[in-house]
Amino acid sequence: MGRTWDAIPEHLAEWMPAQPVWFVASAPLSADGHINLSPKGDDTFRVLDPHTVAYLDLTGSGAETIAHTRENGRLTIMFCSFGEKPDIVRLYGTGEAVLAGHADFAELVAHFPVKASTRSVIRLRVQEVASSCGYGVPFMELQRPRPMMDEWAERQGPDGIVEYRAQKNQVSLDGLPALAD
Repeated sequence: MGRTWDAIPEHLAEWMPAQPVWFVASAPLSADGHINLSPKGDDTFRVLDPHTVAYLDLTGSGAETIAHTRENGRLTIMFCSFGEKPDIVRLYGTGEAVLAGHADFAELVAHFPVKASTRSVIRLRVQEVASSCGYGVPFMELQRPRPMMDEWAERQGPDGIVEYRAQKNQVSLDGLPALAD
């Protein structure tokens, strides 16, 4: 049976970071804009307090979440269990991309392992937490983390990462500013 809370209950504050994969959804205000849904993982999620979570945003081929949160702040994070207890949990709220140079960046990034591909920290101010059954989600077992993102970032080096972001992360698919001003 589904439940809702106006803050993150303690049992979910412990359960969510233990999930090996979770998903982030955002969208522009434009009705014909692209809805973005991204898988995440690799020890990059933290519950900061009952109303705030954050995740380490790693350099990728797009910067949709950054662009969407800059435009409207709407963000949903979803977790689902692939183990014995069939839970789905969604966090609804207002997100923001905290980039290097922001007053809160150093404090936020200190919650995470150091990663060469770190682009920002996405912070979500949680307004509602909703759970539902995960009866339709299959049982699955984690084999191991993928090392490819870390290996790619190390090969690029700091200058290569900056160049990649300049080429690939300035605007969203819909032309909204992401890393561009």
